[in-house]
Amino acid sequence: MHRILVVEDEPNIRMALRVVLESEGFLVDESAEGSRAMKMLEDEDYSLVILDLKMPGMDGMAFLDATGSLQSRPPVVVISGQATTHEALETVRRGAFDFLEKPIDRSRLLVTVKNAIEHARLMHQRDDLARRLGLEYEMVGTSPSMVEVYRQIERIAPTRGRVLILGESGTGKELVARAIHRHSPVSRGPFVKVNCAAIPPELIESELFGHEKGAFTGAVHRRRGMFELAHSGTIFLDEVGDMSLMVQAKLLRVLQTGEFTRVGGEKTVKVDVRVIAATNKDLEAMVREGTFREDLYFRLSVLQIRVPPLRDRREDIPVLVDAFVDEFCREYGLRPKEVEPKVMDVLQSYSWPGNVRELKNLVERMVILSDEHITLRHLPPGFSSQPVSPSDLSSYSHMTLREFRQEMERRFIVMKLDENEWNITRTAEQLGMERTNLHKKIKALGLERSKKD
Repeated sequence: MHRILVVEDEPNIRMALRVVLESEGFLVDESAEGSRAMKMLEDEDYSLVILDLKMPGMDGMAFLDATGSLQSRPPVVVISGQATTHEALETVRRGAFDFLEKPIDRSRLLVTVKNAIEHARLMHQRDDLARRLGLEYEMVGTSPSMVEVYRQIERIAPTRGRVLILGESGTGKELVARAIHRHSPVSRGPFVKVNCAAIPPELIESELFGHEKGAFTGAVHRRRGMFELAHSGTIFLDEVGDMSLMVQAKLLRVLQTGEFTRVGGEKTVKVDVRVIAATNKDLEAMVREGTFREDLYFRLSVLQIRVPPLRDRREDIPVLVDAFVDEFCREYGLRPKEVEPKVMDVLQSYSWPGNVRELKNLVERMVILSDEHITLRHLPPGFSSQPVSPSDLSSYSHMTLREFRQEMERRFIVMKLDENEWNITRTAEQLGMERTNLHKKIKALGLERSKKD
């Protein structure tokens, strides 16, 4: 039910407006004075204000100026039988949705009222979307490793240099790419993301460069590729290490010349695009193995940013948790919630193989299942800082195969280290690997001996 405030000093007109609006199902409050109406706006949420321009005391213009300072001003429809054209335009300039002349036509009044309310709803929806996107693309953390990432973004973003973002899955590489674009010379242009790992190998060339009509079965129309769509902006090649060697060769040509041809086409297409790539793979190792072109690697990695895994910035976990709790409480229309200190202790001691993405998914679950306080009982069954039984495969459903394999490797090495009281030489012998390689594994996996040891 929409509540409308009618601000009009003439009783007969107020009554006529009330009858028309209530006949359409609106709730109506009245005020004969602008100053009293201002107090009513502070105490009640209104969907719309119908405002007389010429009133004793606070007139319509003064009322519009006063409501401009309100945190959430409802749309205002101004009515008058004495206003000049200049005054009518001035009311709109000061924030009125529309201006209606007296005597007021019933049909036009109702159309204007409904349009004003719908417009306000759409604007609120737009603002809410912008707020949520802002939260989604905002990076959180004050750890030294994240401060270094911010400094690199500040140095790199204003240039047009190509950037390679390195980091494990779920660390926030896309957030870094968007931050670079947002502060770059091409920020007014589009930001086009391409998930190279999600596109079938036989389609990725068409996705990147487009195709001509009839180029292959199903190509019934010419289609622009991602590079064309990103013209004058940024293209983000996520998981670039999953590209085939054939596509790598075509990508190299685009980076060298800024030109390409669509699949099945002969015409050369020229684009001006900033390229940002990201991967969770070791591209240098792939170059040595011959699965990634060395010349392409050097072209992509003019500038590099390495995003740290969550286990290397555990001090950021409390602020990340608080930010996610606030985000999901707003998203689901819930009151603010507090996280019990014991829960935070558990979260900070967990290894987070899925990184920030895994943490965010867990916080969303806890927000939905909890009341005012998030306690230990709101953690998933079996969740703790200690390894979960490998037999419980459902615990790993959020992971990729690579993440699952890495987590199992981490837990097995920890188990063997504990068995040998962290004697590196003896553990390396049992694992069948060189002592130096075990040291590298321990560092790469972020393993630490527990305090009780």
